[in-house]
Amino acid sequence: MSERLNITISDNLAEAIDKTVEQTDQSKSEVLRKALTMYFAALDGIREGRKLGLVNPTTKVLEQEFIGL
Repeated sequence: MSERLNITISDNLAEAIDKTVEQTDQSKSEVLRKALTMYFAALDGIREGRKLGLVNPTTKVLEQEFIGL
């Protein structure tokens, strides 16, 4: 089962979505589904006391932490 949503987003966010669609050859719906899946996974990890961020693959150092989710 699926549900159709109608949302209003900023021009900047719409441009970022359009750019991602062009770069990945995916639909807007697929891009947004993946983004929401990652968001929910991030929230689960944060609730478990984990950090969310970008890790340098060479040094394994957390270089950017996302705060405020």
